[in-house]
Amino acid sequence: MDNFIGKLLAGKYEIVELIGIGGMAYVYKATDISTHVTVAVKVLKEEFVDNQEIVRRFYNESKVVQTLSHPNIVKVHDVVSDGGSQFIVMEYMDGISLKEYIEKVSVISWKEAVHFTIQILRALQHAHDRSVIHRDIKPQNIMLMGDGSIKVMDFGIARFSRGQNQTVTDKAIGSVHYISPEQARGDYVDERTDIYSVGVMLFEMVTGQLPFEADSPVSVAIKQIQSTPRLPSQINAHLPKGLEEIILKAMQKDPAMRYPSAVAMLTDLDQFRRDPRTVFHYSYGAEGDSGSTKAFEKVKREKQDVIVEYDDTKPKSAVVPILTGITTAFIMVALAFVGAMLWINNPFEVVQDVKLPNFIGSAFDTTQEQYNGKFVFVVENTEYNETYEKGVIFDQDPKPNRMVKENATVTVKVSRGPRTVTIPEFTGHDVVTVSSSLINMGLIPVEVQEYNPSVTENAVIRTSPISGTEVSVGTEVTLYVSMGDEKKTAKVPNVTNISIEDARRLLEKNKLQAGYPTYVRDDTPEGTVLEQDIPEGTEVDQGTAVNLTVSSGNQGETRVSIAVPLPTNITTPCELKAYLDGKLYATETLTPSTDKTWKPVFEASGEAKVLIRINGENYMYYSVNFDEAQHQVLRDYRENFTDEALNGGGDDEEDEEEEGKKLSLSSGD
Repeated sequence: MDNFIGKLLAGKYEIVELIGIGGMAYVYKATDISTHVTVAVKVLKEEFVDNQEIVRRFYNESKVVQTLSHPNIVKVHDVVSDGGSQFIVMEYMDGISLKEYIEKVSVISWKEAVHFTIQILRALQHAHDRSVIHRDIKPQNIMLMGDGSIKVMDFGIARFSRGQNQTVTDKAIGSVHYISPEQARGDYVDERTDIYSVGVMLFEMVTGQLPFEADSPVSVAIKQIQSTPRLPSQINAHLPKGLEEIILKAMQKDPAMRYPSAVAMLTDLDQFRRDPRTVFHYSYGAEGDSGSTKAFEKVKREKQDVIVEYDDTKPKSAVVPILTGITTAFIMVALAFVGAMLWINNPFEVVQDVKLPNFIGSAFDTTQEQYNGKFVFVVENTEYNETYEKGVIFDQDPKPNRMVKENATVTVKVSRGPRTVTIPEFTGHDVVTVSSSLINMGLIPVEVQEYNPSVTENAVIRTSPISGTEVSVGTEVTLYVSMGDEKKTAKVPNVTNISIEDARRLLEKNKLQAGYPTYVRDDTPEGTVLEQDIPEGTEVDQGTAVNLTVSSGNQGETRVSIAVPLPTNITTPCELKAYLDGKLYATETLTPSTDKTWKPVFEASGEAKVLIRINGENYMYYSVNFDEAQHQVLRDYRENFTDEALNGGGDDEEDEEEEGKKLSLSSGD
C-alpha cells in the first residue's frame, strides 16, 4: 500500500498519505495537481483487481453515487483505471466517523443525536427518491465534519431498487450489528432496510450500547432476526418517551411495521424536535413492553383452553334415533350458519354519520395510521407542491367537515414536496449571467455588493445557499457581488504659496503625492509653489499625484523636469543618460520595469534640445522652451528600441556626446 505514496495517478492525482483501509480498498489523501484541490482516492487492493465481481462492485459505488447530488452525501469526482489499478476520486472530508465520535463521548445527547439523524435521513431520502438503497448504513460510513454537518459515504454495496431486484441470498452484506432482519435472512430488501439501520444507530447514539451483542457475527445476525431489544429507556432513563417510540418503530422486525420512508421518520423527528414532550402512542413488542406481546399470549392461551371431549359409548342401533340425530345436527348447523352470517353482516347495525376531519396539511402516513379503521384512504396522485412538504396531504375528497358514514373512502392528493434544483458553482462568474441562469432555474436572485480585492468587479464572490445545496424552486439565492478593491478617497489641500518641500509633506499627510514639478521664472522666492493642477477641496482617490508649478526665481534661468516613460519589458538595471544640447547633463541607473519613469531636471534659458539614451541607445528626443517651461517630443525611438539596449553595447562617453551634438544640429528638428 506504500507503493502509491508519492505516485501520480492518471497523470493528475498525486498521492500524499494513507488515511484509511477498508475491506476491498485503501483510501489515500491526494492532490489534484491541475486544480490544487485536496481529494480522497480509493484504490482497489491488488488481490482483487483480477476478480471481475469485486471490480464490478467497486465501480458500482461510483455508478450509484454519481447519480446523487446532495450536501449530506460525499461527491465522486472521477473514476479511473491506471496501469491495472482501479480507483475512485472522491470529495476529501476532514472529519471523523460517527463511530469514532460515539466511542469518544460514549452517550450522545438526544438533541445532538436527532440533529445527526435528520441529516442522515435527508441524504437517504434523496437516494431513495432516485431508487437507490444504501444497504450498509452504519456509523463507520457516516462522516462528522467540524461544523456538525454529516456526510453519508461508501455506497459500495448500494443497489438500484428499480430494475435490479436482487436479494442477498449469497450472504448478508454490511455490518452485522446494523443490518435489518430481512437482510440477515438474505430476503428481498427495499428502502426500509436503511430505516432499520438508522434506528439501530440512533439506539446506539443515545444509549452508548448496541441493541444486540454476541460472541460471533452469526449469533448477532440470529438475534437481529429473532430477538427483541431492550427498551432504550431502560439503559438511559433520561431518554424522552417520544424519541424511544421513534427508535423502536424504525427497528421493527416486520418491515411493514416500520416507517415506510425516510420522509415519514423525518416527520416524526421534526414533530418531536419542536416539542420533546410529544408521545406518539405506538405499541411495539420490545422487551419490557407488555402492549402487543400480552395480547398475543392471551389469544394463544384462549386457543389452548379449548377442550374437545369424545364419548366412547357405542351408539344404539335404532334407526329413528340415528335419523333424529342427523336431523338435529342439520338444523343446528343451519342455525349456526345463519347466526354467523347475521353476526358478520349485522344488517340491524346502524352505521353512524360522522364529521369528516380536515386532513389537509397533515402527513399522509401519520393520518392513515391515526384514522385506521375509521376511514379508507385512497391516494389519487402525488405531485410537486410549493406550499406543502413531501408526504403531506394538500387536497381531499370529500371536503373537510362534510358528514359521511364511518369507514367512508377518502380520496387524497399527497405532495411530493417543492420541486428542487441544485445550486451550481458561480464563483467568479459575471453577475448578469448568473442572475439569468438562476431565473431560468426558477430561483430568485438577490444581489448584495461588497468590496473584494481578489474577485473581479461585478463578478460573484459566493452564494447563499452555497453551491451544491438542493433548494426548492422559488427560493431566494443571495449573490454576493464584488465591487473590486475598496478605494479610499482624500480631499486635496491648498499647497500654493508654500515651498515645494512643505507642499510634498502636506500632500503626503493627506494620503496624496506631489506630481511632476514645472519650474517657471517668477518674482517669488525660488521653490515657491505657484499653482496646483487639482483645485483645493477636490475629492480624489488616495495616492493621486498633484502636479505643481514652482518658481525658479528671477535669475534668468528656468528649471524644467521631463517625465520620461521607461520600457516596462526590461527587467534588468540600465544606465540612463540625458544630454542638453549635445552635452551630458544627467545620468542615473534604474530598472525600467520597476521604476517606470525617469524625471531628470534641467536648468537653462531659451530653447534647447534634450536627448535621452538607455544603455547607449537613443530612446527619446525633446525640444524644451525654458522661458515658457514647456517641452515636446521631437523624435520617439521606442518603436525601434529592442532588447539590444540591455547589452550595453553602445558608444563610449565621447562618442555619445558627439552623437548628441550631431542630433541637436541636424536639420528638420
